[in-house]
Amino acid sequence: MKLCRVTFIGGGNMALALAAGIRSAQPEARIHVVEPWVEQHGRWSSLADAIGIASDRALVSGSDVIVLAVKPQVMAEACAALAPHLTGELILSVAAGSPIRRISAWLNGHTRIVRSMPNTPALIGKGMSGFYAPPTVSAEDTALAASLLAACGDVLQVAEESTLDAVTAVSGSGPAYVFHWIESLTRAAEAVGFGPEEAKQLVMKTLRGALCLAEQSSDPPAILRERVTSKGGTTAAALAVLAERGVTDAYIAAVEAARCRAEELGRADD
Repeated sequence: MKLCRVTFIGGGNMALALAAGIRSAQPEARIHVVEPWVEQHGRWSSLADAIGIASDRALVSGSDVIVLAVKPQVMAEACAALAPHLTGELILSVAAGSPIRRISAWLNGHTRIVRSMPNTPALIGKGMSGFYAPPTVSAEDTALAASLLAACGDVLQVAEESTLDAVTAVSGSGPAYVFHWIESLTRAAEAVGFGPEEAKQLVMKTLRGALCLAEQSSDPPAILRERVTSKGGTTAAALAVLAERGVTDAYIAAVEAARCRAEELGRADD
């Protein structure tokens, strides 16, 4: 869907990722950004058509989409500054912990709001974003929000806003789990005698190849795992240790902890 103008409230990494995706997909689109930290403005010089340190009508009104991309702790303040300049624009929130009802209240009852949860691989166009559009939002607005998020990767629409807490726990926090796995296996490789660069090569290439195989195969991961695991072999010995240490249960518990924390953040000011 064609975008004429997008305004970002907040100029951090996620906003930059979305803006870069829009600029690549639709070079003719106008991009505005409100970023109080002047030190950040240089990062936007090649992307933004207009940069300001505070919301004003010239920067905001008439936008196809206004993207709320500020940290949760300053969301109320950012919305209060934005509210007087709204003229009915679609709002897309990419901030964690602020449900639509609270954003609406901060925006003086504005209801044209879609909420999303991108993740950091959006920075390289490989993101996975979940989003929720309430019934009060039109099909056209839903498609507009989806097209903006799709500029940075894949998109999943969820049927209930509460499901975004689970999206946060799986794909939002998920890159950290993967980085933790890389960190751990790299340490293990070094422990069995490889130097740092050799360990990095072994781990990263193994991860990349396994991911490509899993994506291209019609078989579930369990079947792929079984094909690598010969009875009584080296892989079986390794997996037995992981099973004994309860690694699968730990991941399930970790995701549940992240989901619960996301839920708590959404209730913080109730």
